[in-house]
Amino acid sequence: MTIEESKLKGCYIIQPSIFKDNRGYFIESFNQQTFNEKLGLDIQFVQDNESKSSRGVLRGLHYQKGKYSQAKLVRVIKGRVWDVVVDMRRESDTFGKHFSIELTEENKTQLFIPKGFAHGFIVLEDNTIFSYKCDEFYNKASETGIIFNDKYLNINWFLPESDFILSEKDLILPNFKDAETC
Repeated sequence: MTIEESKLKGCYIIQPSIFKDNRGYFIESFNQQTFNEKLGLDIQFVQDNESKSSRGVLRGLHYQKGKYSQAKLVRVIKGRVWDVVVDMRRESDTFGKHFSIELTEENKTQLFIPKGFAHGFIVLEDNTIFSYKCDEFYNKASETGIIFNDKYLNINWFLPESDFILSEKDLILPNFKDAETC
């Protein structure tokens, strides 16, 4: 496993070791002890989530605030996504900055997203399966987000906006300047 910090403090790109042979491949997608030792953290994931989506589905940018703030470990099991995180930690040197990366079934790359980050992704291929671990349970009352097309953030989603498929909830999220910080 290799780990590299992204340009946002505390947000890590994780590449598991892939063992391939004529039968296929094997990866250890998660090991609690190795994960915590290599990142110098004490994260205990309590909930796993999975979504299946068509090309153009944009989910996000979501986060939970307060005591229900979540750290996440995300990856693609099948297909491809363009994954985006935004630092919502007002005291952070990278507050208001975003980072994006392509996660695919081929590259097996994972992204660790610390508490205090908004997260979203756009699906680049039909029938994409996206998986994420959370260190805090979902709490509807603490859920919030940022509108995907915020002018301040100026995120490149890599597909034309006319191809986007969004939920009603995601279409009415506040812009970055009006969003609650963590």
